[in-house]
Amino acid sequence: MRTQAEPLLVDHVDMRMVAGEEGEPAADRNNIVQLDPDHPGFRDAAYRERRNFIARLAMNYEPGATIPDAPYTADEHKVWSLIWDAIEAAHGEHACKQYLFALSRLELPRDRIPQMREVSKRVEAISGFRLEPVAGLVEPRVFLESLARGVFLSTQYIRHHSTPLYTPEPDVAHEIIGHAVTLANEELAELNRLFGEAVKRTPRGEAMERLSRVYWFTIEFGAVREDGKLKAYGTGLLSSAGELRAMHEAELLPLDLEAASSREYDPTHYQPTLFCADSFDAMYRTVKDYLTGWR
Repeated sequence: MRTQAEPLLVDHVDMRMVAGEEGEPAADRNNIVQLDPDHPGFRDAAYRERRNFIARLAMNYEPGATIPDAPYTADEHKVWSLIWDAIEAAHGEHACKQYLFALSRLELPRDRIPQMREVSKRVEAISGFRLEPVAGLVEPRVFLESLARGVFLSTQYIRHHSTPLYTPEPDVAHEIIGHAVTLANEELAELNRLFGEAVKRTPRGEAMERLSRVYWFTIEFGAVREDGKLKAYGTGLLSSAGELRAMHEAELLPLDLEAASSREYDPTHYQPTLFCADSFDAMYRTVKDYLTGWR
């Protein structure tokens, strides 16, 4: 079991992929997040009220319209700052240079939560991707197919203040620090689009599960060698200081996407196995070729 000192960051994609196709919610991009009894904010009435308020902003959003600003509180901005304090040094040590360059291009503030509107504008100017708000978890296929259109469906709420280094679900910190930054890299943005296009060509069932595992072991938890050192390009790694440290203890396998497509994973623990490419360029070519040829 993990303690609060060992933060786990679970992404909306990985939780949905584990759930599988059976019994999933309808293809509605605005399912409100339901807090489990063990959620850090479950017994905090004020936090739940804030979550509901911000979720309603997303539920009332019309795709293509101006993204509504979330009226974050001083305490919520403080949580963002605490997250940055923990992860900035980890980025310098463990993130690949492509991520670090993309991060510098976005010029994210450290003292406040940036509004999705401003982040989306900067990302779109670089790669053509834009962010659109959702209230919480959405059906996997809806999320992944949106990537084909250059749209990343993102939550706006921030995690509970009692656990600034932990979130059991996607929050604005994970979405921006992980996904939005990587979408400000043209190669990673292209791979996201190709995943979306591949999903659109894929029927439900085993083929979809195989493709989702490839997404997990690349876009979410991908690693590369850089000047002989292990570096992260996956969003699940880059948005968690704990995951970045733990990846050096993981079993490293050569990047084999057929092997990745059949490998099970557990999103509730630090990843014990990662697929590592010899370089970022080698990863990009391998994943692009795989997705382009996916049928």
